Amino acid sequence: MTSSLGIAVIGGGSFGTVVANIIAENGYEVSLWLRSEAQAQDILSTRINHRYMPDYPLLPEVMPTNDLEKAVSGAKVIIMAVPSKAFRQVLKQVKAYLADDAMVVSTTKGIEATSNSLMSQVMRQELPTQAIGVLSGPNLAKEIAKRQLAATVIASDDAEVRSIIQAILRRSYFRVYANNDMYGVELGGALKNIYAIATGMAAALGMGENTKSMLVTRSLAEMSRFAVRLGANPLTFIGLAGVGDLMVTCMSPLSRNYRVGFALGQGGSLEKIVEELGEVAEGVGTLECLHHWSKELDVYMPLVDGLYAVVFDGRSVEEVIKALMGGEQSSDVEFVLPRGA
Repeated sequence: MTSSLGIAVIGGGSFGTVVANIIAENGYEVSLWLRSEAQAQDILSTRINHRYMPDYPLLPEVMPTNDLEKAVSGAKVIIMAVPSKAFRQVLKQVKAYLADDAMVVSTTKGIEATSNSLMSQVMRQELPTQAIGVLSGPNLAKEIAKRQLAATVIASDDAEVRSIIQAILRRSYFRVYANNDMYGVELGGALKNIYAIATGMAAALGMGENTKSMLVTRSLAEMSRFAVRLGANPLTFIGLAGVGDLMVTCMSPLSRNYRVGFALGQGGSLEKIVEELGEVAEGVGTLECLHHWSKELDVYMPLVDGLYAVVFDGRSVEEVIKALMGGEQSSDVEFVLPRGA
């Protein structure tokens, strides 16, 4: 039986497509908005998103459309699944059709480069009266599409947002945990993309398991250090949205950011790599943003600085690694032993 609860997923990429189909599996009719009319019509006629999920049939309850007003009007739940660089622009368009009681949830793992804003901050700026939330976790869309066991985190200050998102997304193969630390959850999702580039480079260079382990754990230290500076809870980073998402993104060839790093490690140019990838790798933009932002906030982030030097300044990987290994020796976990103590 189809539920009458109005739901719209804004963005027809890999994750948006999977989220829409999960919602449909739970008996809800869901609009899936795509910018391209041709892509929307193709999905409507074939029930397949050939561009992003070619082996993943969509249920009849998923209604593709490129008519934003039709998708959003009357919907109680709006799930934003668009890249960070387009997030504010699309949200402004969504705003025109929002019901007063609609809740808006972001699945975007990135930072707005022009303002250093997290997606929750963009939503609060553009939609000051709406209930909002963020969804993030170790969620490779292609694995979820195969119904391999996975979990995610819904973070919101609003209990109703947490409850409704858990209800519409929970499946036997997909579990949804709750948190109220929106900054921590979305920073985990955004920042881990940077470090996935680093581990991809390490893999391409044939570095060992000890090296990969060091990279992942020092990455977690940097992520949590920066997030706490912005007011996040460091405990969020021992959960799915922190170490969980970091691990899957840094270890899986399915991760777009890992693939960017691997190609860089093989000597490829960034422009060609991004062009060949065919999908947005959020880590590239986040790296550029975070490098400058961390300087403004005076947050110690040597891995970010080193990776920036490789990706944007043309420094050799070997030179940067030597500098990192010869740099400051500090405490392992700052929340146990403060840096410099």
